[in-house]
Amino acid sequence: MESKALYALTVLVSVGVLSYLLRALPFLLFGTRGEPPALVKYVGRVLSPAAIAMLVVYCYAGEVAKLTPNTHMWAIAAPYLAGVLTIALQLWRRNPLLSIIAGTLFYMLLVRL
Repeated sequence: MESKALYALTVLVSVGVLSYLLRALPFLLFGTRGEPPALVKYVGRVLSPAAIAMLVVYCYAGEVAKLTPNTHMWAIAAPYLAGVLTIALQLWRRNPLLSIIAGTLFYMLLVRL
């Protein structure tokens, strides 16, 4: 029983130390200056749109793979119409939460038809 408690304590301490070091790593690497390095600014600006673009390509590639001759028209059009609505709302309102929720609800509505 004592070895299990020692094991649990070792794991907790190790995870705590590692968590602390990972949180301190940016300050250790870049210091506490006010401005982050140019590379960090670039990655922060580019990474999110790149990740979303990869997800969109992945999702629509899966939709194309599901097409069969007996596929209903709404099943084919639903993801694309929901995508258009999501993009239009994002460009119009600049609110990602609204765009994602509205696009998802619209897609679910079309799939249910």
